[in-house]
Amino acid sequence: MLLLALGLIFLVMKTLQVGPGADWSWWFVLAPFALAVVWWTWADRTGYTKRKAMERENARKQARINKLRGDIGTISTKRRK
Repeated sequence: MLLLALGLIFLVMKTLQVGPGADWSWWFVLAPFALAVVWWTWADRTGYTKRKAMERENARKQARINKLRGDIGTISTKRRK
């Protein structure tokens, strides 16, 4: 997502002729979009995207379990012997 945002900023700078972006070549301006496509392709093919989604889902699930345990009082600060 960072590459896409960077590409959009470069594109706006180039088209509006603002700052140093006015002098940049179009290859430099459009390169972040190409890199974003490469990144998304790699992330989808290697399973990185799915793995990260599963990690977020498991973290949310564990947080919900811990909250429920705390609410019913099954989590204690003392260790059992």
